[in-house]
Amino acid sequence: MFFLKDERILFLATGCGCGNVPHAPGTVGSLAALPLGWGLSHLALGVALPLTVVFAIVAMGIAHRAAEMINRPDPGAVVIDEMAGVLVACVGLELSPFSSLAAVGLFRVFDILKPFPVGWLDRRLKGGVGIVADDLAAGLLANLVYRAGAWLLA
Repeated sequence: MFFLKDERILFLATGCGCGNVPHAPGTVGSLAALPLGWGLSHLALGVALPLTVVFAIVAMGIAHRAAEMINRPDPGAVVIDEMAGVLVACVGLELSPFSSLAAVGLFRVFDILKPFPVGWLDRRLKGGVGIVADDLAAGLLANLVYRAGAWLLA
């Protein structure tokens, strides 16, 4: 992320400014990622999965640098981690606009409640990896629970 100027790092880290809202920035950032997640769900897994991995790696670098700039370990305004989590929640699923809201809702529940391994990662990992890893885990749980629910309802 060394090639990006500080203001661009903060712009991307805050989800194009979504993280600067006064209330529930994580939810706003998650909703901002909804079109990306929905679009990703319509790509072949061989394309969607690498794109998700690249986004997560870039998000780790951006989140790390933004946290250094803000001088806080996990600033609330940084929502690129929630955006990465939403992509994981949606990858490989066949989503409609409505069902993508369900995937994002599940992600937010796991991100807020922090069941294992989400909370464990949140407490143990630091820096950009730590900021993003718990959201990736929450996204994975959301994806798996969505799949289980779809299977049970089928």
